[in-house]
Amino acid sequence: MPTSPPPVHAGRSWARAFQDIREGLAARELWGHLGWQDIKQRYRRSVIGPLWITLSMAVTSAGLGLLYSQLFGSPIGTFLPYVTVGFIVWAFILGCLTEGSDAFISNEGLIKHLPAPLTVYALRTVWRLTLMLVHNLLVYLAVLIIFFGYLSQPYKLQETANAIVQPGLSWTALLAVPAFVLIAANGAWVTLLFGIISTRYRDIPQVIAALTQLVFFMTPIMWSTDILNQRFGEGDHSWAILIAELNPVYHFIQILRAPLLGLQQSWHHWVVVGGVTLVGWALALVAMRNYRARISYWV
Repeated sequence: MPTSPPPVHAGRSWARAFQDIREGLAARELWGHLGWQDIKQRYRRSVIGPLWITLSMAVTSAGLGLLYSQLFGSPIGTFLPYVTVGFIVWAFILGCLTEGSDAFISNEGLIKHLPAPLTVYALRTVWRLTLMLVHNLLVYLAVLIIFFGYLSQPYKLQETANAIVQPGLSWTALLAVPAFVLIAANGAWVTLLFGIISTRYRDIPQVIAALTQLVFFMTPIMWSTDILNQRFGEGDHSWAILIAELNPVYHFIQILRAPLLGLQQSWHHWVVVGGVTLVGWALALVAMRNYRARISYWV
């Protein structure tokens, strides 16, 4: 006689996973308040408060931008804004990877005593990082005002014959809005997925912290792809450009950096980011379906 399928565990269902995400998005007052509190608590009793975020980014970008512009022989007026925006976007991505992996561990007390969707803690992390990015955008605005004359017309990041001519700032700067929304959506699934894995395996945050240092130097943040073309050319050494193209972080940074600096728009960056978004959310949903109910025990 036919046998009935095995029962599905009460905590393992797609309906509960999607319900958690819906309820988490709906609880915007909760994760919004928690994110604000994180910023306030971090700079409590500080004289200038959250402006330390802006000051730190300004000093780092100015120092490294001036240094590497001289090392690579790049014009300061265009290379310094390039490095600055790269650092701003990288800081957000880095936060999603490192702080996201600790999202559930650091919220152990709330998870055990507050009946809230797990998505709330992921959104709390992304919202906190968004607030920090807004503070860092003050550095971008200052750089934009200072170097607007260089960025408002066609320019090169490298003064070489084979360097790409960038079109300069235009209405395409509006693409920065959907670009950030897409990056933030990826930050949410990164926080959910890595947060769940890290809660079960506590070595993962250390692994992520170590790997991000390598990713930083392999990503065109303090250097541009024009340098690879200058060094290797486009002939038999065209494989060198794969150093950047096979790095998904490069595409995430470029979809936001390009409109903010008037760089040449390349839609393949959007295609790569869109593909990563779909795959990442699929993995995050699988993790939410299978392990969401176990988080409170693992923490």
